[in-house]
Amino acid sequence: QVQLVESGGGKVQAGGSLRLSCAASGRTSGTYSMGWFRQAPGKEREIVAAINLSSGYTHDAQSVKGRFTISRDNAKNTVYLQMNSLKPEDTAVYYCAAKTGAVVLRASGYDYWGQGTQVTVSS
Repeated sequence: QVQLVESGGGKVQAGGSLRLSCAASGRTSGTYSMGWFRQAPGKEREIVAAINLSSGYTHDAQSVKGRFTISRDNAKNTVYLQMNSLKPEDTAVYYCAAKTGAVVLRASGYDYWGQGTQVTVSS
């Protein structure tokens, strides 16, 4: 079992920045990939970015390319999502997720989920 705890959400004006953190604990040895997803009211959960903790391979959704950066600190079992140039349409609950093996883009491919953290961007 892997436990994930997100932090760093909040309210920010458009153009501002936030950094989300996801700390993993439990059975974290082995090859894992972790992803950030978001879900806005009335919308499906969508991938934002993902990273393979062993290779460092990353994937960013087209909507956040050039604005968001996913990174990892393996020593701390923590993954970060640096969000810059935030837009009102980035408003959502952001979830951290983990899975064994390679990065996948669909939410159903992830086995472990955090509780979510709210990000609100005002215009």
